[in-house]
Amino acid sequence: MSDSPLPPGSRIAIAGASGLIGSELARSLRADGHQVVRLVRHAPRSTDEVRWDPQRQRIDAAGLLGCAAVVNLAGAGVASRPWTQAYKKQIRDSRVLGTATLAEAVASLDEPPRVFVNGSAIGFYGDTGSRAVDESAPPGEGFLSSVCVEWEEATAPAREAGVRTVLPRTGLVVSRAGGAWAKLFPLFKAGLGGRLGDGRQYWSFIALHDEVAAIRHLMDTESVSGPVNLTAPDPLTNREITEAMGRVLHRPAVLATPAPLMRLALGEMSGEILGSQRVLPTRLLESGFTFAFPSIDGTLRAALG
Repeated sequence: MSDSPLPPGSRIAIAGASGLIGSELARSLRADGHQVVRLVRHAPRSTDEVRWDPQRQRIDAAGLLGCAAVVNLAGAGVASRPWTQAYKKQIRDSRVLGTATLAEAVASLDEPPRVFVNGSAIGFYGDTGSRAVDESAPPGEGFLSSVCVEWEEATAPAREAGVRTVLPRTGLVVSRAGGAWAKLFPLFKAGLGGRLGDGRQYWSFIALHDEVAAIRHLMDTESVSGPVNLTAPDPLTNREITEAMGRVLHRPAVLATPAPLMRLALGEMSGEILGSQRVLPTRLLESGFTFAFPSIDGTLRAALG
């Protein structure tokens, strides 16, 4: 099967189009002349909106007719609130139920899209310590790992209907506009930044620019399906990233947040921050993708742009 980009003017549906990645993906697609359809939870206010209710697993499937691609990036923020049992359920349901809703809708269409891109995360691997892992590694242990497993399994209806299904397992997206770095940049600019815990845990990062470019690459590359890690090719430790932040921002980065204090303040969520994930983008590189910002210094400068 030959790889070919989506034709100009293609209709592309995005769930999570108001989020950090989704909004930038929509902007990029529109800039290239594609028609972006946004899945929304309110009554549609314009022709580019389609209503869905992932919690009740309802969607106006007719709104997906004619779409060359459906992209699902929806999900409650992992670090938005403390991990109470109620919020952990929301994190899981927002991903698993939303994915099942879209996968079933895609499978029901007489003319399904060419590709279904359904977000996942490197949380799939759990804590890998200093061991490098790629897409061949099994799932790890812990809450986020179990969520990722269910999240990916929920795409089954689309896969079984013969729709090419891609699962981008995203790392830590570096941007001033959202995610972890939206909180880190102000601290480091104020000279209050530093390593977290002992700083030896690996952080697998990716520039927002490369994240969007990689998703578009996966949409266009017909030979790729299944899980694909979206991380820069050289994961670094938290200590190394801290040093790079100080270097790029010309600020001291000598403060440190002790692990016990983080556990006290963040509870179970602290395990994800102090945990180590050394994840390699093997399948992405094998598919011919080229990173614009492979290094942490370039990634940070692009985010500060």
